[in-house]
Amino acid sequence: MPLDVVLGLQWGDEGKGKLVDRLSAAYRCVARFQGGPNAGHTLYRNGVRHVLHQIPSGIFHEEVICVIGNGVIIDPITFYTEITALDGLGVAWRDRLWLSDKAHLILPTHRLLDRLSEDAKGEARIGSTLRGIGPAYVDKYAREGLRLGDLLAADYRHRIESGLQRHLDHLPSELHPPAEDLEAFWAACQCLSQLDIRPVEEALLDWHDAGADILAEGAQGTRLDIDFGDYPFVTSSHTLSASACLGLGLPPQAIRRVLGVFKAYATRVGNGPFPTELHGEQADRLQRLGHEFGSTTGRPRRCGWLDLPLLRQAIRLNGVTHLALTKVDVIAQLPEFQTLGVDGQWHRFGGWNPENDREQLSEPACRFVDFLRLQLGCPVAWVSVSPERDAVHSVADWA
Repeated sequence: MPLDVVLGLQWGDEGKGKLVDRLSAAYRCVARFQGGPNAGHTLYRNGVRHVLHQIPSGIFHEEVICVIGNGVIIDPITFYTEITALDGLGVAWRDRLWLSDKAHLILPTHRLLDRLSEDAKGEARIGSTLRGIGPAYVDKYAREGLRLGDLLAADYRHRIESGLQRHLDHLPSELHPPAEDLEAFWAACQCLSQLDIRPVEEALLDWHDAGADILAEGAQGTRLDIDFGDYPFVTSSHTLSASACLGLGLPPQAIRRVLGVFKAYATRVGNGPFPTELHGEQADRLQRLGHEFGSTTGRPRRCGWLDLPLLRQAIRLNGVTHLALTKVDVIAQLPEFQTLGVDGQWHRFGGWNPENDREQLSEPACRFVDFLRLQLGCPVAWVSVSPERDAVHSVADWA
């Protein structure tokens, strides 16, 4: 059983990318299994901040194959921008980035349909990232979508033009994409058609049979799952660990471990329920200390205290075997912070100097981690104490 899964236990933005980046060197392959460019996985490399929207977070490890599975949807322009940025960094990715021929494409008109739908909701809008995610998944399940494999067909341009026209028939003329946007889209499609597009499930199954280690990287978070999240304020895909198998083409028994990532407090972007949300100065301070602005949208994130009842439910839904706690350095800077316990009672903690956690976890940090372990009934394997790549402590066995 060689498949380990890393996913978020809250509303996304938990710091999954950093953990995947840290763990990647021990794996044959790192694979994204759902979502699209609405993801924003932030990594720090040599002190420089990088945000990956579609490419797996193992791409900076030269021996690791990075796979985009069939459960992912691809925006060609965003993807082209990402690989161009990798070229600028001198990252050798061309032989290590494999794309499923079954992953679906986001067309420019999907973005326009997304905006039209969101605007029509008025005050009931869900807070979409407007990246065309929902409409692209709609086409997928309506069996009208286009897949990466279509780019390899001799008539691929005709196929895409037919898809575009079908959307344009439902869009007012003033919302039709400008010519320059379509030109950029076609250029990006041409670039993608030259990449390694294949039935990646065959290689994944071969590695599985050979006992090779595979790391599956989830996007968004458990509370945004299309079924088990805060519907309708959710994303358009399944974000739970079970979807790793469907999104990569691996059998359920392949899953060995599930690493659930969560912040020491809670945030969400967009509308929807948030039981422990803070307002006023407390919320502003958390937002400021944690730099809580969306990696994809730039929108300020709503902030609140850690909610252990919701976290416990996410652990059960995902079959989490290990936990990873992030942003400890943020709550440490507060004079006092609170956590809603699984018993429904508030638990208060005093802050501490986050610099004391640099070499090893300080005593107050250890007390907080131990409290979480006892409340949640799950070992905390990793604790992140600053944004830097290596500022992560191992506090329980991940082997």
